[in-house]
Amino acid sequence: MDGQKKVKVAVVGLGNMGAAHVQMIFNAADAEIVGVCDIDKDKADRVASGCNAPAYYCHTDLFENSGLEAVIIAVPHYDHEPIAIEAFSRGIHVMCEKPITVHVNGAVNMIKAYEESKNKYPDLIFGIMFQERTSPYYQKIKDVINGGELGRLTRVTWINTAWFRSQAYYDSGGWRATWAGEGGGILTNQCPHNLDMYQWLFGMPATVDGFAHIGKYHDIEVEDEVTAYFEHESGLIGHFIVSTGECPGVNRLEIVGENGTLLCQHGTLTFFRNRMSMLKYSRETDSGFSPVENWETKIPYNQGQTAGHSVVNGRFFKSILSGQKDLTAFGEEGLNQVMLANAIMLSSFDGRRVALPLDGQPYEEKLADLIKKSKYVKSSGAKESSDFESSLTR
Repeated sequence: MDGQKKVKVAVVGLGNMGAAHVQMIFNAADAEIVGVCDIDKDKADRVASGCNAPAYYCHTDLFENSGLEAVIIAVPHYDHEPIAIEAFSRGIHVMCEKPITVHVNGAVNMIKAYEESKNKYPDLIFGIMFQERTSPYYQKIKDVINGGELGRLTRVTWINTAWFRSQAYYDSGGWRATWAGEGGGILTNQCPHNLDMYQWLFGMPATVDGFAHIGKYHDIEVEDEVTAYFEHESGLIGHFIVSTGECPGVNRLEIVGENGTLLCQHGTLTFFRNRMSMLKYSRETDSGFSPVENWETKIPYNQGQTAGHSVVNGRFFKSILSGQKDLTAFGEEGLNQVMLANAIMLSSFDGRRVALPLDGQPYEEKLADLIKKSKYVKSSGAKESSDFESSLTR
């Protein structure tokens, strides 16, 4: 569309995800790539040549010289915070890859810096890449819950072990699966979307009990299997079970309410609808053993709906151009996900139940101690994963 105004966008961090963002921007009708940045000069030069944009090797140089209006941050997790904060201070719009950062204190710092920068740049936009919210599958689940079809929720069990990763994957990057480089394992890398989905669908629990296994399946110093138990003020309980070691893995979400059970698996939504509330039936029936009658129903949803990273980016670009903030997920919403992850790990480390909202200081201190005492030696020489696309949706 000739003459259409386009957002000038740059990408910082050109690994698998960053390179994918570059391609998305290159193909977008309302955005143009004005710079790519990575501390790996060869990588930056290679990506730059493919999209006909300048290469930068330092984000401050990019911010000062590229003429960008917005930046997509796709660097290792610890660097999200300083790069985003500097972008805010310059009035640069930010789309941050998940997770917002490694710990609650870092997320709070980012959100505070954003709010302060809006005093000078009131139209500043801060988004986070929670693309699973665009999935018609999860949108329909949310619609069913919000529509009251299930009634009062009593239990949620999410078993998501379809995150298999080999030792070669963990060896493929020096920062992967280390406390100093990545800040955690499956909760920090693979499952931020699942944790966001949990709180997006069901709200935040009041307490968390976490059980994390460090290097159970792999030669790593971080968690590769986690079981968590959540209790909500409403009486809802939740189970969250994830692993990168199981093969074959499953992704099975059970949502139990008084009016029935919604089973979400293999892209199918099956509603076992009770003829009446199980809570009411339990109080009123004369039978000691017979369950309430129920019927199995398949719930349709628009499987052809466009979803994913490009949708999130598109809404980001449109919001910048229109001045109307209509994002898939606002940056501030990244706090709940990292709070759940931190609470699970802190509970596991301390062997105790953790109450929310979480004071970020104890976990940040624990993380610093893990980094300081680490004697883990990273294997080297493995290549980056070549099947990146297959890892994106769980």
